[in-house]
Amino acid sequence: MSKNRTVFTCSFCGHQAPKWLGKCPDCDQWNTYYEEVQTKNRMFSLHAASTTENHPVPVHEISFNAEDTFVTGIDELDRVLGGGIVKGAVILIGGDPGIGKSTLVLQALTSLAQNGCKVLYVSGEESLRQIRIRAERLGSTSERLYILTETSLEQIINEIRNFQPSILVIDSVQTIYTSELESAPGSVSQIRETSARLINLAKSTETACFLIGHVTKEGAIAGPRVLEHMVDTVLYFEGDRGHSYRILRAVKNRFGSTDEIGVFEMETGGLAEVKNPSELFIAERPENSAGSTVVPSMEGTRPILVEIQALVAPTSLSMPRRTAIGVDYNRASVLVAVLEKKTGIKLYDQDIFLNIAGGIRLNEPGVDLGVITSIVSSRMDQPVAPLTAVCGEVGLTGEVRAVGQIASRIKEAERLGFSKCLIPKNNLKNTFNKGKIEVIGFRTIKDTIEYVFNQK
Repeated sequence: MSKNRTVFTCSFCGHQAPKWLGKCPDCDQWNTYYEEVQTKNRMFSLHAASTTENHPVPVHEISFNAEDTFVTGIDELDRVLGGGIVKGAVILIGGDPGIGKSTLVLQALTSLAQNGCKVLYVSGEESLRQIRIRAERLGSTSERLYILTETSLEQIINEIRNFQPSILVIDSVQTIYTSELESAPGSVSQIRETSARLINLAKSTETACFLIGHVTKEGAIAGPRVLEHMVDTVLYFEGDRGHSYRILRAVKNRFGSTDEIGVFEMETGGLAEVKNPSELFIAERPENSAGSTVVPSMEGTRPILVEIQALVAPTSLSMPRRTAIGVDYNRASVLVAVLEKKTGIKLYDQDIFLNIAGGIRLNEPGVDLGVITSIVSSRMDQPVAPLTAVCGEVGLTGEVRAVGQIASRIKEAERLGFSKCLIPKNNLKNTFNKGKIEVIGFRTIKDTIEYVFNQK
């Protein structure tokens, strides 16, 4: 007779303990343990689905050609994936509920089916009628697009072996369960076991697989963190419900860069690609408004112009408030300290609010100079000269350091009609600018502020 035992599993990393712990000893996360029942003598089925013998093969003898990659036809998605979907790749897509994960995947499946691929969409959350209604609204219908509503892992695997699709989608992985485990669907052990068997099946049959996952309140994909290590690509679908556009970002990609982003706009007919995100993010920028600066940022190989807004106002509190939306809070605090130390501008009695217009998040240091310019503009209540773009990294000693791909940044600013671009002095030798835009270099933030605001 098999015996059941109670264990406590960390929902973040999957560590197991015989009793509840407040802090996980593996990942140092607090209050992540939950109770589950396991069969003591059960063996996990993490073996590969293929029974063929494997032997070492020289790398130059491994065959690969362009036909091993499926192009979805959605340029923004293909860019983030690294050019398309590789055979046997497992792609994990996470995002808030209702953000558009299923919509994006259904549109991509339709495009692939129309190009001759045999695709299977497995849903554990919606009925066949619900999916048909959504497909009609999106115009996503094709004879080679098949729908299966099932949550049992054993039944899904049998259908996959019989159907032999080229592309597989599991929506969502938290709803799938295996009868070999007694824990509830969505638990760490269920997600770990079902995902491992689906990944093994995808690798052995060279079936490209999408796993759609929910996110926790902290913004991470629900389930054990080891799941992100098991898959080939991890995509996050970001966006604000108050805005109509969405950002698709790769945080892990074995077949391409993790710096690329895809921009979509949510419309009544589904997600539409945004071919020119720069115009989108600065379209509503107010003219001659203090606290607003345009920065040419780089997202992978794509230059994007974004608007950095700052509001500096006197505070009645003993400790002023600091709020940063779209930029790293700690980085913003460092820039405020450097600005006070190196320019003498007093901010200790001022509330500072920073925002990246459009809901996009910027992680690159090339926006530092734009953040400082916006803060000073709001503090002095003096707008930056119109049609002026600013970019550069700021060091702790107040120096303006060079940034990468400066020529692409300047070219994007010129394309959108900007007449002046303020950059680091050391980047001037790499501009090779022959256009009409004026490029000016600076060595320190003090020199930049004196030039922009005529403080000499």
